[in-house]
Amino acid sequence: MFGIPGKAPVTLTPAARAQIARLMAKDGAHGLRVGVKKGGCAGMEYTMEIVAAPQPMDEVIEDGPARVMIAPMAQMFLFGTEIDYQTSLLESAFKFNNPNVAEACGCGESISFKTQPAG
Repeated sequence: MFGIPGKAPVTLTPAARAQIARLMAKDGAHGLRVGVKKGGCAGMEYTMEIVAAPQPMDEVIEDGPARVMIAPMAQMFLFGTEIDYQTSLLESAFKFNNPNVAEACGCGESISFKTQPAG
């Protein structure tokens, strides 16, 4: 919807691709649906859910065995984002390397986006 022809709106690291494929296989799901919602101390939060089917207006990205659906409201906020999956001693989580983020809160759960000039 907000894409550039021939360029995926989001990219996946090998770790994210493998984790999404594991989640899909475990749950027999269609893929991981990603979105944004209002909330948190910085104003917006990412949402993620394993889904059985995409919604009609979702942008669908297939990368090997992994499939990501981007909710319509999130498409302009996520364009150019790299999704990674990181494991540490304390947590395992998807991380969003998003060039559209202006700031993030200290806990990393909440973000705000750069404002776009009217044009």
